[in-house]
Amino acid sequence: MLASDLHPDVTEAMLFDKFASAGPILSICVCRDMITRQSLGYAYVDFEFPDDAERALDTMNFDLLRGRPLRIMWSQRDPALRKSGVGNVFIKNLDKNIDKESLYDVFSAFGNILSCKIITDENGESKGFGFVHFETQEAADNTINKVNGMLLADKKVDVGRFISCDQHADSGGQRKFTNIFIKNFGDQFDEEKLRDLLSKYGKILDLKIESDENGRSKGFGFCNFENPEEAEDAVQNLNGLTVGDKQLYVGRFQKKNEQSSEMKRKRDELRQERINKYQGINLYIENLDDTIDDEQLREEFSKFGTIISARIISENGGSKGFGFVCFSTLDEATKAITEMNGSTFGSKPLYVALAQSKEEHRMHLTNQHMQRIAASRNMPPNNPGEFSNSVVVTDQEPLTSAALANATLQEQKQMLGERLFPLIQRIQPYLPGKITGMLLELDNAELLHMLESRESLTAKVEEAIAVLQAHQAKQTYAAKKKLLHKSY
Repeated sequence: MLASDLHPDVTEAMLFDKFASAGPILSICVCRDMITRQSLGYAYVDFEFPDDAERALDTMNFDLLRGRPLRIMWSQRDPALRKSGVGNVFIKNLDKNIDKESLYDVFSAFGNILSCKIITDENGESKGFGFVHFETQEAADNTINKVNGMLLADKKVDVGRFISCDQHADSGGQRKFTNIFIKNFGDQFDEEKLRDLLSKYGKILDLKIESDENGRSKGFGFCNFENPEEAEDAVQNLNGLTVGDKQLYVGRFQKKNEQSSEMKRKRDELRQERINKYQGINLYIENLDDTIDDEQLREEFSKFGTIISARIISENGGSKGFGFVCFSTLDEATKAITEMNGSTFGSKPLYVALAQSKEEHRMHLTNQHMQRIAASRNMPPNNPGEFSNSVVVTDQEPLTSAALANATLQEQKQMLGERLFPLIQRIQPYLPGKITGMLLELDNAELLHMLESRESLTAKVEEAIAVLQAHQAKQTYAAKKKLLHKSY
């Protein structure tokens, strides 16, 4: 089971004391930040018998623990189901006095609930809407049919299917709107003239032109139509229209947070395009002499192929000792890494590797940090069952059953591990070698499937993490029992 909304100070021992009355417990694990080891506010509780877990859910949900109500639900290990939106309903126009417990009590009559949440502001006050995630879509649909339009605390609630931002985007990102924004008309329009222009497209409920402290138009304004079709028609026909010497911009009015989200989305798309464009052909060169400049760097690497760019990173006019070289093809970049990594240029041996994005670099640093922690605890760098990936393999061909058939069993696992390790590292940078080693115990056919299916691999990685967490919880519980035994 999943216990969430936990106080930061809640430990496995406290949870054991809380749930032990429901029945025998196999393991308890409070999930923590991998760097700070601070509680993330939720924990997994594994009972020996399903009936005991059911009893805990029925009798202990929303009980107080360290001053906070416990939120207990069945653990959903399948990430695809959690993120798909299947069974998830959105409830709005809730009375501010309705809390999670009240919401759970109302909706639990329609099926098993995986999660239940009221959205609150920074002061903990309800914003008047929330979500209930059912185990099945059938239960969700039944809830929508029965509860939508029903009175809860004297307020008529709206209940419908939850639609994620990604689903909005997949459907073309189109949203109905009645408010439009008009700009770049200078002093060509006053409110009367602007109303004349816009009223051709429908009934106007409100219209305003922004003006400065002297009453002069700022060249932009807003218009609210009676229905979305009229607003859409105005945007389609007027956006780009030339008025005098200016070209109008007419579009859907967006709130500041929507504008920020849209700008962030566009920035992320551009950044991803750049990453994809230079994936595998942009090299990072470190340990350069301070005297090496851009031209010398280009000349040294030009023997491997056509160079798109070569740049030394500098600060206050002086080299920082590293730079980047971008080739036109993957083969050229691979050859440059093979021949130049470790070679001497000037007076120093170079470090040459594929350039990493900020996210990849951060992931790499995190992994290094965790390895240092392991080393400080006298843990060997590669424990039994752990995969070592000291060599980064680039430009790999897809691995097939036929290719594996020609290798020994040990070589097969090594080949599979080399391809799985970087994929697992992206999903879970904490102990990727350990997780890879655990997954390599599976059949080769299943491992090949995971190489093709990110969803399948993610699910298996989460299963491996759960096993590790359960093992840790058992060790904690055993240590606690031993300590209690000694005290007696």
